[in-house]
Amino acid sequence: MSSFVTVPRGWFVMGSHEGQAAELPVRRRWVDAFEIARYPVTRSEYAQFLAETAHPDPREWDNPAFSRPDQPAVGVNWHDARAYCAWRSSRDGRMVRLPTEAEWERAARGGPDGRRYPWGDTIPDWIPNDGHGPLDGPWSVTLGRPNGFGLYGIAANIHEWCSNWHDRNFYATAPILNPIGPATGTRRASRGGAWRHAITINRTAARSSLDPSFRYTDYGFRLARTLKP
Repeated sequence: MSSFVTVPRGWFVMGSHEGQAAELPVRRRWVDAFEIARYPVTRSEYAQFLAETAHPDPREWDNPAFSRPDQPAVGVNWHDARAYCAWRSSRDGRMVRLPTEAEWERAARGGPDGRRYPWGDTIPDWIPNDGHGPLDGPWSVTLGRPNGFGLYGIAANIHEWCSNWHDRNFYATAPILNPIGPATGTRRASRGGAWRHAITINRTAARSSLDPSFRYTDYGFRLARTLKP
């Protein structure tokens, strides 16, 4: 399931005027080219990690609602996601990591324009239950159409952990080039909508965060890779 797409270097508009104060100020930022996974890490991929390590199971790992191999792995906290990245890096011989919040937003936008969602300004018709999603767990990572960069399910289905600490005031001081977030904090950044929400898709600019030790069943993650210069 793991395949990566290249997000080209470039400018993008980070933030939004229609969200919370943490999305302000809206400014153009530059992100260098990087690779990001076409799909979130799946249950099948995470099961292999568990089988080869002594890492503890995610929350509700035995719940049938989260047991299909093509569903995203959920119930993982930020530390679990980082442990998986370390394992994959060692196994594959190439470093994988979590994307920064700026990289995630750049990738989710699918291009340079200011669309509300990765696929346009309206909720896509392929999201189950008229945008309300399923009631019994996340859908397959392959469901629906890719955005402009070829990414599936980004901004919908699950919240995705990002690498950096969250600071609601960070956008006011974020550097122009490759913002990576504050050096310290208490909550880790996350992005995207989730199957447990009333509306399962979130705007590309919408920010969220969570204590990095919490394991919620609508949280998962997507891998990123730094491109060699």
